[in-house]
Amino acid sequence: MNNKQKFELLQSTINEALKGGGETRIESQHKKGKLTARERIEILLDKGTFQELGMFVIHRSNDFGLEEQKYLGDGVITGFGNVNGRLIYVFSQDFTIFGGSLAEAHAAKIVKIMDLAMKNGAPVIGMNDSGGARIQEGVVSLGGYADIFYRNTLASGVVPQISAIMGPCAGGAVYSPAITDFNIMVENSSYMFVTGPNVVKTVTHENVTQEELGGASTHSSKSGVAQFTAQNDVDAINQIKKLLSYLPQNCEEFVPVENYSQASDIISELNNIIPENPNHPYDMKEVICKIIDEKSFFEVHKNYAENIVVGFARLGGRSIGIVANQPMFLAGVLDINSSKKAARFVRFCDAFNIPLLVLEDVPGFLPGTDQEWNAIITNGAKLLYAFSEATVPRITVITRKAYGGAYDVMNSKHIGADLNFAWPTAEIAVMGAKGATEIIFKKEIAEADDHEAKLFEKEQEYIDKFANPYNASRMGYVDEIILPEQTREKLIRGFKMLENKAETLPKKKHGNIPL
Repeated sequence: MNNKQKFELLQSTINEALKGGGETRIESQHKKGKLTARERIEILLDKGTFQELGMFVIHRSNDFGLEEQKYLGDGVITGFGNVNGRLIYVFSQDFTIFGGSLAEAHAAKIVKIMDLAMKNGAPVIGMNDSGGARIQEGVVSLGGYADIFYRNTLASGVVPQISAIMGPCAGGAVYSPAITDFNIMVENSSYMFVTGPNVVKTVTHENVTQEELGGASTHSSKSGVAQFTAQNDVDAINQIKKLLSYLPQNCEEFVPVENYSQASDIISELNNIIPENPNHPYDMKEVICKIIDEKSFFEVHKNYAENIVVGFARLGGRSIGIVANQPMFLAGVLDINSSKKAARFVRFCDAFNIPLLVLEDVPGFLPGTDQEWNAIITNGAKLLYAFSEATVPRITVITRKAYGGAYDVMNSKHIGADLNFAWPTAEIAVMGAKGATEIIFKKEIAEADDHEAKLFEKEQEYIDKFANPYNASRMGYVDEIILPEQTREKLIRGFKMLENKAETLPKKKHGNIPL
């Protein structure tokens, strides 16, 4: 047999492997409204760029009937290719083979591409669709998971890691996506939980469905485990592509910069966006969309802790991360969930050299026993810690309220912000005027003939003295008071000035963030 004949025989074997055992299993995926593992990769990667690794790998166990079932690839497709011309590594679990269950050989394939990703500095995309550990292989399945978790941890902060949950992800399988940077869940076909509904019912006597316990809606709005949701597999893959466009390849590279053109960087509509009544809300997303390059905002964790907004955008063609209080929800206060949400995002941006823009309108931390008993102190400190250790360029714009400890936490000058701007509507103070007046002038108000008139008089006195940005500006805590219409122009110049910023933290093994 000559080389050409050998190649044709090999190609025939490959074609059989691509079928994965026939069209029946492919049809079963499509009936569930899901793509096959190979189709997902084909849609994700640029045409003709996928290089598969480990196609002929088979499982290594012969117990409990496995010796009679040998499938090439062992239930996962792994390899590398390009997304919009940039290298990425990918694995896609095949639920039609052993339910996508993970075992020794399956795990070894995933570990191989993760090691390659770290060596070559490129993102890892994992498309999860697995019933969990392969029971027939015993402890080696659990060891395979641990091998992956270890690589996830080593790769964290080195290369971006994105997990797409496109089917079941239960038990130990959930911890790999939990360590990665972003999770995307497909609505009505994916779920994540440590213990399933049957175990929950046995232990706690709760009746709950898979969707209620760990579906996309649950994890995107209640637990915060999922940063994104998608209507279907194709939508999930398109979101992955969009997300990658904002990210550098690894921690050594800088953010992508695209060409942009805009008639003017002066946005006059911003001058009227803050309501005259300081207690009336406005939509901070409108501010964001007017400041940034047109249609470039990509929100992260949209349905979770909506009192704070985080996401990626472009400003003057440059990718940035945005953290912004949202007055439309809970008046924009910081609470447990919003602090965790923002802290995670800040740390990701800092790890991958993505400059941070903070838009601040925060009346303080949310009061109440629920917050205190569930550790608002520790959780609020996470955001404080995240900003304090961040060395990327950081700019803050105070649009309205900046009260109390929340002023410090939201990227104040005191914790290392590079530039701090304030609109004329900014109110920088220990607390709101009414509460402060009732404390400071308590005796005078009590002794007055007209308590309400005296309270109003003293409240105006307090507002005139403290509820403005000028005191902070005189102290150097605010670099410049700017008109809202100037914001975009000032930010473009500011980030351009900071693009070569070099700052290092004190030498240490690592800090101890309050977890």
